[in-house]
Amino acid sequence: MNIKFAAFTSSLALLAGLPATAWALVADSQAQRTAPDRIAVTWTDTDPVDVYVSDRPDAPLKAARRVSEANRTGRFELAAAPNARPYILLRDHGDGRVVRVAERVLPLKQGSNFRDLGGYSAAGGKHVRWGLIYRSGGTPMLTDADLATLAGLRLREIVDLRSSEERVLAPTRINGVRYTAVGYSMDTLMGAQSALPQGDARMHEVYRRFPTVLAPQLRVLFQSLIDGDGALEFNCSAGQDRTGFASAMILTALGVPRDVVFADYHLSTTYRRPEYEMPRFDPATVAANPTAAMFAGYQQDPQARKPQPLYDSQHAPLLQFALAEVEARWGSVDAYLEKELGVGPADLAKLRAKYLE
Repeated sequence: MNIKFAAFTSSLALLAGLPATAWALVADSQAQRTAPDRIAVTWTDTDPVDVYVSDRPDAPLKAARRVSEANRTGRFELAAAPNARPYILLRDHGDGRVVRVAERVLPLKQGSNFRDLGGYSAAGGKHVRWGLIYRSGGTPMLTDADLATLAGLRLREIVDLRSSEERVLAPTRINGVRYTAVGYSMDTLMGAQSALPQGDARMHEVYRRFPTVLAPQLRVLFQSLIDGDGALEFNCSAGQDRTGFASAMILTALGVPRDVVFADYHLSTTYRRPEYEMPRFDPATVAANPTAAMFAGYQQDPQARKPQPLYDSQHAPLLQFALAEVEARWGSVDAYLEKELGVGPADLAKLRAKYLE
């Protein structure tokens, strides 16, 4: 087998949260929208599979609707309204084991990078539950149809990781959900523009700041995950850098392997839609507001208008520099969680009990 192809198929299995070698069971399951009203579900199994559908992520098999019986094709396409969020249960005929799968990214018309952290392989041979933890870019330009889609998620809280300036310039359109943010200045994150190095060193430095600059926000985020019940969404503007670091901390706390954490991080290049992350600003706002000027500059830059791979010029993942900072200063992610965020072993056990199945 071609080595690159083998690595690619293995990565797909990791992203689905399933072992690439478990060919006797349901593996490589994915759900992707092929049209506004159609979702294709695919999987690999040597046994026939029954396909069930539910509108709730925690529905038991007996509460779901069977839509295909003894399917040997490894594929089923189901009808789904544009604003629906179906959860698919795949039952293996060999041992009766059930695997859940859902769309990774939500099909929003004017949203960016809004996706579910469910399905990934985690501690103890378990998987992250679908429909409970969402990550996203900014949501200032959602359509009414998008809001109808998000209403179906039954969100109980939004934790906004953006700076005070960003939140004023581009407030979320999601209403009726508890909203939490900890204010800070964009300068705290980016520093004085003239003082930061340029090129690779610039982004390395920004990422190294994440563990300390974002600690207040992450304390709130983790406490909400530990204490709250129901679905939670967290975001920054692009949903890739600050949100990427926060996602890495959450997934690592749940025992998700490091290679899967990086694979999830790099999905932002596929799922970002920068044109919907920040509105266009009038000249007066740009002239008076440095943060608005920075984002207006991105909007005018042809390269910045499309998602860029999250690597430096040496092909090192940018997230690697934030994780290296954590390990250099605290020794490990677990030590960072406990010493900096107050998330100790008992909290980790509670998180895993709540968000793994």
